[in-house]
Amino acid sequence: MKEVKQKDRTLCFHCGEQCLDESLRYDEKDFCCPGCMLVYEVLNENGLSSYYEYGEKPGIKNDNNNKSANRFDYLEEPEVIQKLIDFQNEKETHISFDIPAIHCASCVWLLENLHRLNSNIFESRVDYVKKEVHIKFVHNALSLKELVRLLAKIGYEPSIQLDALEEKPKRRIDRKLIYKLAVAGFCFGNMMFFSLPEYFSEVSLLEENFRGLFVQLNLALSLPVIFYSATDYYRSAWYSLSSGRVNMDVPIVMGIISLFVYSLYEVIELGESGYFDSIGGLLFFLLIGKYFQQKTYDRLAFDRDYKSYFPLAVTRLGNKGEEVVSLPKIKVGDTLKIRHGELIPADSLLLEGEARIDYSFVTGEEVPVFVKKGSLIYAGGRQQAGALLLNVQKAPSQGYLTDLWNQDSFQLGKPKELESLANAISGKFTLVVLMVAFGALAFWIQTDVSVAVKTFTSVLIVACPCALAMSTPFTLGNTLRVFGNRKFYLKNSHVVEQLAKADTYIFDKTGTLTDPAAATVNYIGFCLDEENKSVIKGMVQHSMHALSSRINVWLGEIKPAYVEGIGELPGKGIEAIYNGKIVRIGSAKWLGIGNIRTKDFGNRIYISFDGEVKGYFHIQSGLRKGVERSMDQLKDMGQVHLLSGDQDHDRENLQKVFGAAVEMNFNQSPKEKLQYIKSLNDRGNKTVMVGDGLNDAGALQESRVGIAVTSQSTHFSPASDAIMDADVIGQLPQFIALAKESRNVIKASFVLSFLYNIVGISLAVQGLLSPVICAILMPLSSISVVVFTTVMINYLAMRKGSKNNYSWK
Repeated sequence: MKEVKQKDRTLCFHCGEQCLDESLRYDEKDFCCPGCMLVYEVLNENGLSSYYEYGEKPGIKNDNNNKSANRFDYLEEPEVIQKLIDFQNEKETHISFDIPAIHCASCVWLLENLHRLNSNIFESRVDYVKKEVHIKFVHNALSLKELVRLLAKIGYEPSIQLDALEEKPKRRIDRKLIYKLAVAGFCFGNMMFFSLPEYFSEVSLLEENFRGLFVQLNLALSLPVIFYSATDYYRSAWYSLSSGRVNMDVPIVMGIISLFVYSLYEVIELGESGYFDSIGGLLFFLLIGKYFQQKTYDRLAFDRDYKSYFPLAVTRLGNKGEEVVSLPKIKVGDTLKIRHGELIPADSLLLEGEARIDYSFVTGEEVPVFVKKGSLIYAGGRQQAGALLLNVQKAPSQGYLTDLWNQDSFQLGKPKELESLANAISGKFTLVVLMVAFGALAFWIQTDVSVAVKTFTSVLIVACPCALAMSTPFTLGNTLRVFGNRKFYLKNSHVVEQLAKADTYIFDKTGTLTDPAAATVNYIGFCLDEENKSVIKGMVQHSMHALSSRINVWLGEIKPAYVEGIGELPGKGIEAIYNGKIVRIGSAKWLGIGNIRTKDFGNRIYISFDGEVKGYFHIQSGLRKGVERSMDQLKDMGQVHLLSGDQDHDRENLQKVFGAAVEMNFNQSPKEKLQYIKSLNDRGNKTVMVGDGLNDAGALQESRVGIAVTSQSTHFSPASDAIMDADVIGQLPQFIALAKESRNVIKASFVLSFLYNIVGISLAVQGLLSPVICAILMPLSSISVVVFTTVMINYLAMRKGSKNNYSWK
């Protein structure tokens, strides 16, 4: 039953705001508007009433009831839908919404439980920092319009601006923190002024009546600080305790409450002035530390977003023919050429070619999808057949691809030991701090209650395990930044940790250690006429394999012939149909002439027309710059293995260059490479696989760290943990050495944090530190860890660069 109740300072049960004119009564609860009441009904009907356990004001006021019911009709238009969505197949749709109303843990909880409100939503994930929610839903049962209406109904209407879809949203400023800091600063400044008579108590500055007035003013000024500026600490402590954990905000809240309660006791019972100015200073300096910590994290996140830009370059067709351009240069309307194994960089229409798209990067399903000419292909798909011509319909979804690249699902089974260690230490450290604080309270309360309270509060405030927790992400984050400056792009900071523990290094040969620009190509066999060459050109131009690229360059300006049914078999070669004949280019074994052993170095790529072998291309590869020195350095750091799908023509030559210590294996299929690395892992080796990503996807995924080497363009693979520009492969030992030393920096920062806490707590226990001084020292300890880790990583990077003649920044 619903009824209207006259307002008498009634607070809304859902949003906690005051009901201005009249409240709505439902289920024996008051609501300020129909929107809040409707949200409560939805949550209650779906068994989500526990939402209201997440805070005092878990909801937000919803004014949507005053808006027209058809305001979302535009979301039924196909062209609008296509602009908004990230991905869509015959079953599911992925979309990202900007939701400014996200403001607390209860918002995150509700939005990540959307599947309980509507079963057609099977996944929703919130990015709290960006105020975004990523939703996957079944579009045949739930339309985009209905989804947005559901979000608006529960108070989280997305901000949809069609004219600004292509712009990356700017980082938001946490204005609430600034407001709380301003309130604390204003109150603290005035409390300091009103406390001057207490600071100079031996000098009679004011009459007793004024002294009492100033004490009352200080009490009044402390209330906004206690009940507004400190609310974030209360909320964090409550969430921590309710989930069975103890975080650093728990002792801070205990210190604030104990100091405030004792100050009230002094003022009311003893007629003293209390420590209200100390409370104001305590919160003011804590919030300053929190503000600078947040700004530092934001800066680090900005660097990470920028440096995580992978060198994804694509082939664009223009007036000058084909040109390889970087992703940011791609615009709507451009025509792109996507070859076998390449990632689709932007939502595009299929103009020409046989599209067999693998969307496992997006959906996790590995079954290729066949796309008809004129249909849309979404960013994130991978072409598994020949070359395609695409017309870009939507600016490259760099944010969406980066989001996929950073998904944790590709890091399963790869432990994060340093972070786990820091979190474990921080949790236990907080419990120890509580024990020490209560011990100090019990000791001093026997002699001086005032000193006991100050000591208890000082111990709780000065202790700072957050410095421990910050050392790992800041050190590894700065290492990521240094690597990014050197064209070595890691998926996330945990890859640095895995790289630091590596002791076994496995390399692919063709396209990884060898440089296509330094290769020589010769044709041996029956004479190839212009028609045969044009057929070969039409086949190799569709492949991204290094050997195909070399043949393509060798053929020069020959016009490619039109071939049908082109397909590339990893580890074997390319097959197509021309004028009803099957044409194959690949290994001797695949063409049916067995394993041919020769004394010449290099690779042989055979050609057959309708089963008749015409001849072969003899390709002698040159090594990339710095590879020889890199191998020598890596041999001193662990085991080095070579896995190649080519025949062993180059074995003798490579052994002369690399030495007998490098274990070489040739004629390895992609499956055999994967099994080889798996056997190394089973023996306890910490493996790093370096490959070109074409035939090495399984091996890259199986290794502890998979590094995909790229040159002009990339076939960006989620199986890899890192992408390395081919020009810096000679610097791999320096990257690994810096990763190893970053662990030492983290350990050193642990020691620095422990020393600070030991000294600070020792002084606080003796009553030598006031709570205000402790509030200043606490953020300083965090800042010192940030400065130490940043300076050390920059110094180590610069030292390694100077030793090896590299300009590392």
